[in-house]
Amino acid sequence: MQQTTVVVIGGGATGVGVLRDLSMRGVKAILLEQRDLVYGTSSRFHGLLHSGGRYAVKDAESAQECIEENMILRKIGRHCVEETEGFFVRLPEDDESFEAKWVEACKKVGISTIQITPEEAVRLEPNLTRRALSVYRVPDSAIDGFRLAWQNVMSAKRYGGKVMTYTEVIGIEQSNGRVTGVKVRNTLTGETDQIACECIVNAAGSWVGHIVGFAGLSVNVKPDRGTLVAFNHRFTSRVVNRLRPPSDGDIFVPHGSITILGTTSEAAERPDDTIPRTEDVIKLLKIGEGLFEDIYHYRILRAFAGTRPLYSANPDAAGRAASRNFTIIDHAKDGLEGLVTIVGGKLTTYRLMAERMADVVCKKLQVNAECRTAIEPLVEDQPAEKIAEAKKYFPSYGAEVAISRLGEKFDNVVDRMKQKPEKRQLVCECEMVTLAEIEEMAAENTSYNLDDIRRKTRMGMGTCQGSFCAFRSVGVVVANELLDNDNSSELLQGFLQSRWSGIRAALWGNQLREMELMRGIYQATLNIDGEISS
Repeated sequence: MQQTTVVVIGGGATGVGVLRDLSMRGVKAILLEQRDLVYGTSSRFHGLLHSGGRYAVKDAESAQECIEENMILRKIGRHCVEETEGFFVRLPEDDESFEAKWVEACKKVGISTIQITPEEAVRLEPNLTRRALSVYRVPDSAIDGFRLAWQNVMSAKRYGGKVMTYTEVIGIEQSNGRVTGVKVRNTLTGETDQIACECIVNAAGSWVGHIVGFAGLSVNVKPDRGTLVAFNHRFTSRVVNRLRPPSDGDIFVPHGSITILGTTSEAAERPDDTIPRTEDVIKLLKIGEGLFEDIYHYRILRAFAGTRPLYSANPDAAGRAASRNFTIIDHAKDGLEGLVTIVGGKLTTYRLMAERMADVVCKKLQVNAECRTAIEPLVEDQPAEKIAEAKKYFPSYGAEVAISRLGEKFDNVVDRMKQKPEKRQLVCECEMVTLAEIEEMAAENTSYNLDDIRRKTRMGMGTCQGSFCAFRSVGVVVANELLDNDNSSELLQGFLQSRWSGIRAALWGNQLREMELMRGIYQATLNIDGEISS
């Protein structure tokens, strides 16, 4: 049985943020996640670092938190953030009276809005509709949820924080009205164990109700399902929002070399209701056509879905009627000291949420250390001489991309490439992922399969969606004994299935042709499903 002071449940942005904050304050903490980090909501969103403009009219408090945290994350997490700026665009069918309300609301909470002419907007974004009546520039940005999570973990580990993935909580231990630990199960092996602790932070997102249920308690959380569409090229360099009350399909976000359109909002039956549906994709395209009229000519890369953990004291509030703010629930009021739940919020405000939660926990533990997460960078910048050296080994522009996704692991990768030139080979050409990077991330104690490596490196997440890098990655992983699982067929099938689940909902046009190519490679040539005789 392990022992720690605090157990943090949930490996999304909020959970890793809490782990980092507590670790920096000197509190011994272990984070538990039932799958891989950011497997849930924090990787299934549109990648928008909110300016707060979207919430300014309806939820001023949330909007102000967004703009303040937006500015903080640009500094501490600059390798995760691309400062794209954003547009808010009003179309003829949008309510003209809302525009004035929105401008005034943004002004009150400190969100910069600069009006430009529709002609200037089209000059800056040539693919934007010519039907726009009003356009405003705002400080929106794009943010990578995968990088953000891993860099928070890197920071937490420097201060003694620990992470256990594929570890599911199956019970909460308590005695005399206080928590004493958690029961856990390894979801890969089925083995069970216990972890003793003084405090439990329930940051399990849409699963928070499930967790408190182990203690005989309840939380009014309603999972809200959102579907998004990823296109295979960057047809806008800025975040583009519809200037209207928040609704479906009104945000386009440039994300690396692609563009993401989102999102829908509907009640989910389960927290893991994350399989995208064709009807949702069609709905998003129809709405998105208002801002980008050529949208039906763009190739869809994949669709994906996640669930938002919406909380409301009002049991009748749901969907967009529920606040996007966050709530901390101290279950001492329910008769169980040491269990604290955090629910709601957005990835943009994850750091603030973690700070407020760490304040509550530290007060219980009588720890007086101050929060430093708003001033200390997640990872340190690489020195100029190191970057210059790295450019000798990486492909064109590959060094800059690798720095942003590797963080403090960058030095190890460069040393690998320097000592063994064969490690410089590209395994994933779309995302420029080298063998050295795959080796480094496979060595992490949280890497058990190809998808775990994918989320750390973006391998297989580019235009070909694994068509060409899947067999390469399996080959290098097995040949170099990088994972405990050396079953090449099993690794390959698992990796391809994770790609197929997002492609299936948008299987037409160029994506259908791409899928036929993938099927030809793996089913016909390589006989991966075993159904075709050799």
